[in-house]
Amino acid sequence: MDKSLGDMMDELEKRGVAERTLIFFLGDNGSDAPLGHQHEVACAEPLRGKKGAHYEGGMRVPFIAAWAKPNPDNELQRQLKIPAGVIQSQVASVTDLFPTILDAAGIDSPANHTVDGANLRTLLTGRGDSSRPEQFLMHYPHAVHRSNYFTTWRNGQWKVIYHTLPDIPTSGGLIQFDGGHYQLFNLADDPFEQTNLADSKPDVLKRMMKGLIASLEAHQAVYPVDDNGDELRPKLP
Repeated sequence: MDKSLGDMMDELEKRGVAERTLIFFLGDNGSDAPLGHQHEVACAEPLRGKKGAHYEGGMRVPFIAAWAKPNPDNELQRQLKIPAGVIQSQVASVTDLFPTILDAAGIDSPANHTVDGANLRTLLTGRGDSSRPEQFLMHYPHAVHRSNYFTTWRNGQWKVIYHTLPDIPTSGGLIQFDGGHYQLFNLADDPFEQTNLADSKPDVLKRMMKGLIASLEAHQAVYPVDDNGDELRPKLP
């Protein structure tokens, strides 16, 4: 991987376009390696879970943005300044890349084209962006995988996980979740998701589930169905 990236950087320099080329280096969804339990701390250490799981280790990825050849005098780089060594902690998603690339290239989105993400311009400069909600929705109404039939919704420091069919075995032959439909975590206090607060914080759980359901409806989500073909939608606790 290091060599391939280096080869690409060398080729950009050879073609004389490195100063006006913006590079995004990121993972897919979660980390993956044949190490450890899919729902515990393993290859994504210290995060819990791995690719395909409903925990943070199955969703968070590294993301690095940089001009291929930094030059403060370059016109494009003056328009989008990316300071060296800046670390950004606000929530972002791979869906944000499309509007960000269009903006950097000075291209308008096609008329009537739905854009799911939001421009990362402010975050790339290292500043905070108060216009971006600290929210993230992941919906997986399928099986069999490392996690089955689940929806997670994050709002600020809180994260709720809803298990539609918690007893269905995963791809590893494991029970999805033996504690019912709900998991609730405070990621500020418990970033490694070790303490389920669903029972001890019923008011927060209900509020988060309302937000999860509203987000699914806003995105016109599809749902798994039972043997009669009826939709299995999330339920409030």
